Amino acid sequence: MNDTADEIRIHARVTGLVQGVGYRYFAFNAARRLNLTGWVRNCADGSVEVEAQGERTAIAQLLSQLKLGPRWSQVSSVETQPISIRHSAGAKEFRVEPGY
Repeated sequence: MNDTADEIRIHARVTGLVQGVGYRYFAFNAARRLNLTGWVRNCADGSVEVEAQGERTAIAQLLSQLKLGPRWSQVSSVETQPISIRHSAGAKEFRVEPGY
């Protein structure tokens, strides 16, 4: 991924019926298609957490997809906040992290 001023990193918490419906893999596939790095995981409170880094337009597209979710999900909200960009060698892909 190119290191540009247009690159951002966000943290998102998705609430609703988002566990047990393939949401993490939906987010994973969407992020990979958009060439984003980061991770997705289930949380103990039933929400899903996402951190994603990449071009601003790709992040916006990911957030649109997160609000829709997979077919059987029911997304109530997607709360986002910007966070610091990671420049580590391990941040080259998007992955599914173990949950809670």
